[in-house]
Amino acid sequence: MRQQTTHPRQAGRHSRPARGRMRQNTRENTPSRVPLQPAPITRGILKFVPLGGCGEVTRSMYIYEYEDDIVIVDMGLQFPEEDMPGIDYLIPNIEYLKNRKDRIRGIIITHGHYDHIGAIPHLLDPLGNPPIYATALTRGIILKRQDDFKQYVTPNIEIVTPESKLKLGSFDIEFFHVNHNIPDSIGVVLKTPIGTVIHTGDFKFDHTPVNERPADIPRLTQLGGDNVLLLVSESTDAWVPGHQISEADVQKSLEEIFKAAPGRIIAATFSSLLTRIQQLIWLSEEHGRKLVIEGYSMKQNVAVAQELGYIKVKKDTIIDSKELHKYPDEKITIACTGAQGEDHAVLMRIANNEHKLISIHPDDSIIFSSSVIPGNENSVQRLKDVLYKRAKKVYHYATMDIHAGGHAKMDELKEMIQMIKPKYLIPIHGNYFMLKHHVELAWESGVEPKHTMIAEDGDIVEITPQAMYKTQEKAPTDLVMVDGLGVGDVKEVVLRDRQHLSEDGIFVIITIVDSNTGKVRTSPDIISRGFIYLKESQELLKEVRQKTRKIVEEVTVGGARPINWTHAKDNLREKVGQFLFTRTQRRPMVLPVIIEV
Repeated sequence: MRQQTTHPRQAGRHSRPARGRMRQNTRENTPSRVPLQPAPITRGILKFVPLGGCGEVTRSMYIYEYEDDIVIVDMGLQFPEEDMPGIDYLIPNIEYLKNRKDRIRGIIITHGHYDHIGAIPHLLDPLGNPPIYATALTRGIILKRQDDFKQYVTPNIEIVTPESKLKLGSFDIEFFHVNHNIPDSIGVVLKTPIGTVIHTGDFKFDHTPVNERPADIPRLTQLGGDNVLLLVSESTDAWVPGHQISEADVQKSLEEIFKAAPGRIIAATFSSLLTRIQQLIWLSEEHGRKLVIEGYSMKQNVAVAQELGYIKVKKDTIIDSKELHKYPDEKITIACTGAQGEDHAVLMRIANNEHKLISIHPDDSIIFSSSVIPGNENSVQRLKDVLYKRAKKVYHYATMDIHAGGHAKMDELKEMIQMIKPKYLIPIHGNYFMLKHHVELAWESGVEPKHTMIAEDGDIVEITPQAMYKTQEKAPTDLVMVDGLGVGDVKEVVLRDRQHLSEDGIFVIITIVDSNTGKVRTSPDIISRGFIYLKESQELLKEVRQKTRKIVEEVTVGGARPINWTHAKDNLREKVGQFLFTRTQRRPMVLPVIIEV
């Protein structure tokens, strides 16, 4: 008995084209692109190549290349968009580096957010496991994440501080302290033979921060007197007027909630927003509350930060959720993940009564201590609606200063430019419109328009003291998707099939054919998932079975021997697919299975 089936890639011919950013990324790699050449060494030219982070606020990875030497800044991941079913996350495409990996002198990580560290487990080994340089907290978070990737190469991480100095080939590397919404964040100074580059990393200027010192303004001012060649600066909030509020203001607002809350306080925030978690710890201790931390990544980050001394907490403040029943509601604070309305995050499970130990009580006060990431507006609003129905009070950043973003707004970006006084500026870490706004801010701050450039992922920018320009050559930027243990094996055709399945479902036809006569032996079996409900579609199924018998026997009865099963399957898929569309205006993925007996 031989089974003839259709590969899903063949069956997906009617799939709709992918939507949104996936199309933007793939158009870069059409045959009209100038192909990537072998890696020549150019003399006296600094190259800047973004492999991620220029065109999106995520997946940061930036290449600095001078003659024989390459320094990488950050190596982050990107969480999937709605039209990427089944994908865990995306990582930068490192094809550009594969024939240059012997020139990589080191990887510098600016801070511990996953969009800056998340690709490390997957990319270190293909790049030859170069050394990583990071601050103590960032190193701790990287190594904690590595516990989930023990099958991969172990990172070699050297701890640096804002006072450290490194020699990485022809690059003299220094650092400076910046404020962000995770402690131990740094910017990078890359001194090359043709000039100095300042890479800000993610930053803001907070003159009254919580649990860390202010950004090192005197150091930045000093750097600005050194004739900086290039400023590479983040752009996330380049379109937002003003200045970020201080964490000290957030602390005061949270204090008001703690004073007024009649029952439990449930605060949802990013798992890496350790400053906010420290504030919740201090306020819980001040008001006699115990703190429960819920969410795997949040627990991991707090454990690392506590071990390294970045979070300070009294011995009995943090309790396990299993101990909640021992305390009255007014003595409990819960810090959890899920402020973005993610389906399986803690706050959503609590709201939907799906958490095994925690559900909403009538006197609960809910705090959304985060801004809404673009694209999450609908899911966050649905979550808020559920919580407004069940909880006493819901607080969010639009009604109260309970969240300070981690990214510089217009005034701070101008301040950075005016302090550094760069000859050239390249904006990074932003969607295109953010990069464009940042360039316009640079013009207002005294940078000549011809000395600014918007680089997108894959662009190769060459810089000399006399000029800055893009080459015709581009680095590959095809999406590299991580799905379970697979890295890069899910291609866009697979995504299209998944989208197709999620939109119109699957329709499987199983037909048994007599190998001698070519006739269909029994009534074909049909399996439908996500297309029609079989019990209520008997007339349609009857017609499909009749058509299947006729379509198959047109090819197999009296035809050439051996039977061309590929032709039979293709014919069946096309004609049944067209019939189903005519009857339903839907195009399920049709999978013919022909069994020859």
